[in-house]
Amino acid sequence: MEIVEILGYELNHSSDSVEVRFRLIEDSEDEIRIGIVELKNADDFGYNLISEEFGFYDEEEDEDGYTEYNDINESQLISFLNEYYMIYPDRLPKKE
Repeated sequence: MEIVEILGYELNHSSDSVEVRFRLIEDSEDEIRIGIVELKNADDFGYNLISEEFGFYDEEEDEDGYTEYNDINESQLISFLNEYYMIYPDRLPKKE
């Protein structure tokens, strides 16, 4: 079991979780898995998934003229998910 491709993800700030669409090495091109993991779990495993970048003037600027963007570090996400599902194989999402 190895995750080889992240097809997409959506960060949910209200629940501090991330929904991840991914494919395992043994999955075909037509198959996808969708998992929801809490960011706390990643922190417990020693992974910092959130990358913070600060941009300059933008339509959505804050009081100081900066806009904060939160993004997921995909290489950290793949490493975390591989380790997480290796330890908790019963939590691995089924193919869709």
